[in-house]
Amino acid sequence: MKKIYIETYGCQMNLADTEVVLSILKENDFTIAQNEHEADVILLNTCSVRDNAEQRIYGRIGNLKTVKREKPAALLGIIGCMAERLKDNLTEQNKAIDLIVGPDEYRRLPELIARAEKGNKGIGVQLSRTETYDDIVPYREDGLSAWISVMRGCDKFCTFCVVPFTRGRERSRSLISIVEEVKELSKRGFKEITLLGQNVNSYHDNEYDFADLLSAVAKVDNTIRIRYTTSHPQDLSEKLLNVMAENANICNYIHLPVQSGSNRILELMNRTYTIDHYLNIVEKAKQIIPGVSFSTDIISGFPTETEEDHLATLEIMKKIRYDSAFMFKYSPREGTKAYKMKDDVDEATKSRRLTEIIDLQQKISSEENQKLIGKVVEVLVENYSRKSVREYSGRTDTNKTVVFPVKEHISIGNYVQIKISKATSSTLIGEII
Repeated sequence: MKKIYIETYGCQMNLADTEVVLSILKENDFTIAQNEHEADVILLNTCSVRDNAEQRIYGRIGNLKTVKREKPAALLGIIGCMAERLKDNLTEQNKAIDLIVGPDEYRRLPELIARAEKGNKGIGVQLSRTETYDDIVPYREDGLSAWISVMRGCDKFCTFCVVPFTRGRERSRSLISIVEEVKELSKRGFKEITLLGQNVNSYHDNEYDFADLLSAVAKVDNTIRIRYTTSHPQDLSEKLLNVMAENANICNYIHLPVQSGSNRILELMNRTYTIDHYLNIVEKAKQIIPGVSFSTDIISGFPTETEEDHLATLEIMKKIRYDSAFMFKYSPREGTKAYKMKDDVDEATKSRRLTEIIDLQQKISSEENQKLIGKVVEVLVENYSRKSVREYSGRTDTNKTVVFPVKEHISIGNYVQIKISKATSSTLIGEII
């Protein structure tokens, strides 16, 4: 039996895809290797959202050439978004790469591996209008948390984003198949499930929308926390907010990318909403779901961004008071509409603006966390803390990390009540009560 080793880069969607790939290969008599040195096939599951993600992969390919010299029969493959986006560059510039497989061609991996073993390149990069891997049960190790891909692709075509070109157009799995997968995870003792999509709000299986799916999943097992990501502000419905409010095990947490506080920049990004629309969604969510928390994505230095645009972003951060944010400098991606715009914000200005955004978010996160001192929060015990086996770490349903001392009668996987005594911008510290 041949051994497969996969390294996964990028988002939770890539983690979910790796589980699909492992399932396909295990069905075809592959076993899982613990490291690249004992593997017959090494796969890098890649991300193309930002340039630095791709540069990491190029660096890793260089490292793995050494492994191939030690073991010439071993195959090296690039799968995922980078394989789809840069197929020609990868084949022409990296002779060490034997396999290039896009996100919609994973079923063909056994065939493509067999082709590469005969000395040919195993290349499969055709995008699909129908592939959802609906019938494949992902390979998962036992644990607490699982990610379920409920749809693939995206139809939004934000001008900075490669996803529609690397993952294709939107298509959704059936509600029934997703509910059955959740039932199996419940039987195995999983305690948290995250429903994944590039834009989960646009999920539709020709009968049910995302609010219907979220409601059905939540009702499978009320001891399992349900999360979802990512939402697009244009498609987040009041119906969805009501479903969240009606089900105690759906986490009071929404990741709602704003990207910029400037309507002019949002239009250039083709984000299809205004700041007023965005603020109305947030206000409605706070009314329907008391205590709801928000995180976001912010891009600094998009083409033509002025200081006024930047200040508008800082202003929206102050109004919303996000609990956390993913904050990045604009990174031109070849093939997108924004790539044709002049990247006219110089690097020093991008860096300075990003620093101001990060500093403001840390200040807001710290202030919001300080408000919880003296309060009691429910936490799912997820693991030992990074610093000590004498402390547990877990999260609230609002996605805040909490650290607290280990107690003999408490185990990983338990829900516990924690009284908060200290707080930083990123962590709450407390005691079990």
